[in-house]
Amino acid sequence: MKLLSRLSKPVPVESRYTLEDYAFWAQQAFGSFAFQGSQYPLGVNTTVPPTSAESIGSNFEAYVSSGLKGNGIVSILESVRLQVFSQARFQWRRRNNGRPGDLFGTAELAQLEIPWPGGTTSDLLMRMLLDADLAGNSFTLKTEMGLQQLRPDWTDIGLDAVGHVSSFIYWPNGERVRGNAQEYDRASVAHFCPYPDPLAKYRGMSWLTPVLRELQGDTAYTNHKLSFIENAATPNLAVTLKESVTPEQFELFVDSMDQSHTGSSKAGKTLYLAGGADVTVVGADMRQLDFKAVQGAGETRLAAAAGVGSVIAQLSEGMAGSSLNAGNYAASRRRFADVTMRHLWQQAAGALAQIVLPPRSQGSIVELWYDTRDISFLQEDEQDAAQIRTTDAATIRTLLEAGFNPDAAVAFVATSGDLNQLKGQHSGLLSVQLQDPTATTGVVA
Repeated sequence: MKLLSRLSKPVPVESRYTLEDYAFWAQQAFGSFAFQGSQYPLGVNTTVPPTSAESIGSNFEAYVSSGLKGNGIVSILESVRLQVFSQARFQWRRRNNGRPGDLFGTAELAQLEIPWPGGTTSDLLMRMLLDADLAGNSFTLKTEMGLQQLRPDWTDIGLDAVGHVSSFIYWPNGERVRGNAQEYDRASVAHFCPYPDPLAKYRGMSWLTPVLRELQGDTAYTNHKLSFIENAATPNLAVTLKESVTPEQFELFVDSMDQSHTGSSKAGKTLYLAGGADVTVVGADMRQLDFKAVQGAGETRLAAAAGVGSVIAQLSEGMAGSSLNAGNYAASRRRFADVTMRHLWQQAAGALAQIVLPPRSQGSIVELWYDTRDISFLQEDEQDAAQIRTTDAATIRTLLEAGFNPDAAVAFVATSGDLNQLKGQHSGLLSVQLQDPTATTGVVA
């Protein structure tokens, strides 16, 4: 760890604007703002929309409380991502002439295997992904005592005069006051941001950001379902009484009806009315709302944004009809592993390479890479890879029997069928099967 200084003067940073910032600027410019078709006055202290709307703010704590902890679907999707992502390990990989080579380990990798006392690579990967998924960014600081995760919403990206990353600025307890910041050299911090923010040069964004409305809709439907159950699992009722009913009698009637028919324990109870009262059903019940289909579609879109897929997450739409067959599950698993997980592992390896010194190797480049050979979730991929290797071996044997040089045959397979690798590489010898069996060979009988 290299602590540059405790800041005494401002440094250009790439930081996140909070809802308070937007509210202040809007108040200065317009004095009010519009929300859901209504206009609301803004004071300098205005920080949140009206209490009638359950919005998720663009900050780390809001994503954690309203997303991960406040929505069951997000929690399930994040759990799947964490469980698979955290099973990878790190190794060094050689690159020979631009092509990937073998994996190997050194003592330098111990800081990733035991990142902090009692910690493992799995713990490190889970913390990195949680921060990146919910805040868009993960910052891992290298110290003399091991690695340390910097809370992402307390960390800013320092920029130099030309806009390049110069340092990382950490604000303990999130208190952005002069003299409280700690500035770390960029070589001491691994910045993991798998999904770049298009409005920034280096900052990342959460996968939840594009689907906030889907998340809000799913939460609203869940709350509606709970309210429906709490209201005796019946649709809304409008009760009409005669004009002769006094206000006192009306209040007494309402209290009596609420006590008898409000709450899930009152579901199915017979409703008795007298005195000319008339009951009319208003609104819709769960069946009329097609509740399962509407909420299921939102869950599927959340799963797609997470890169998991409803089949892998065992969501309702993924567990019905043709989605249950083995072919669909295998395709979803392959897509999740190849598109989502391998991208995340590659990004994590690239980020951690900033704080791990690679060994010297003559004649080849050494890079930090991920090792997935022990992940059972990917074993079917390993079987496919074994079949590919068998096909490659058969191709090499065919080329050898056709008279091509062994090195050229191997290069042809390694470059995925580049015929230029075979040009001018024939030995001039032909397989015995190509010879005329009646020709004189000079062999004495």
